[in-house]
Amino acid sequence: MHSLRPLRAEISLSALRHNYTLVKKRAPDSLAFAVVKANAYGHGLERVARALSDADGFATLELDSAIKLRELGLRAPILMLEGFFDEKELPYFSRHDLMPVVRDMEQINQLTAADLTRPLDVFLKFNTGMNRLGLQGGAVGFALNTAANHRNIDAVTLMTHFATADDKLGISAQLRRFEEITKSAAAIFKSKPKPFAQSLANSAAILRYPETHRDWVRPGIMLYGSSPFADKSAALLDLKPVMALRSEIIGVQALEPGDSVGYGATYVAQKKMRIGIVACGYADGYPRHAPGSNSQGTPINVGGKRTRTIGRVSMDMLAADITDMSHIHKGAPVTLWGEGLPADEVAAAAGTISYELFCGITARVPMVDVE
Repeated sequence: MHSLRPLRAEISLSALRHNYTLVKKRAPDSLAFAVVKANAYGHGLERVARALSDADGFATLELDSAIKLRELGLRAPILMLEGFFDEKELPYFSRHDLMPVVRDMEQINQLTAADLTRPLDVFLKFNTGMNRLGLQGGAVGFALNTAANHRNIDAVTLMTHFATADDKLGISAQLRRFEEITKSAAAIFKSKPKPFAQSLANSAAILRYPETHRDWVRPGIMLYGSSPFADKSAALLDLKPVMALRSEIIGVQALEPGDSVGYGATYVAQKKMRIGIVACGYADGYPRHAPGSNSQGTPINVGGKRTRTIGRVSMDMLAADITDMSHIHKGAPVTLWGEGLPADEVAAAAGTISYELFCGITARVPMVDVE
């Protein structure tokens, strides 16, 4: 028998499709990868892939997830965002028609030395300032010349990733470096039958910098209904929340002044209060560090009204202030984030980002598709 514990994550497939359509409207001349790494940002790889089966392509990180997409019957391009982690993976890339991001000289050497049944389309990733992964310095020219001439490489896309497209620092410095690389590429590919494409824009750049759209865009967090910007809400961007984390009140307690709540007694009542105990805790993925002290709490919606959490989040439960909500009793519905309570707000209160909330949902939380 399945658990009847009321906690569940509802996934709106219509919201997901709306957000992908918005990407296409904002970048009408570009193809768009649906980024589905990390189990589709915690939303479920298979359900997201099925809902977006008409997407131009998919981008992921894990080889097993890419193979799963092929097993689902999807024939669209699949981009592997960190390429292959070992040369032993390359036969699978060839067999399943996967496009690796090539990010360093070791990968170039492994790719050119491999015995492949067919050449691969590759994305050459250049480090223009993010300083995580990517080709730079003398490796740039070598990589471009190799990609233009080697039998194991077919179509080539030049790629970079912006570090500050979501804030006031912007993209100008990185874009300038990338344009220098494209000039070198144009000279190298001038007499070659293999043209090159370009891919720069993440969610923030899609929404803020149309000059970066180019051939392929790579929407991630915006697909799932969260804003990539700290100063602009998802609603203002016409993004719809895909995940709603919902539960119920499973108990009510009456507090007298001086009574404390939860482990560590981090919340002490200053007056008579009512609190509702919610079936959700850090073992479900709710952030344990979400504040619930006397001075502040984390927003939560109980019975259709916004209130705050109080006390420390436990493994399986947390507490909500229902002092001014006399109509709320055991069984009342709770939204921890979702429609009317953006995950971005909850994340900001907890000192994190919505990406972490979504990816942190644990396996014991049932996921339910809704339209």
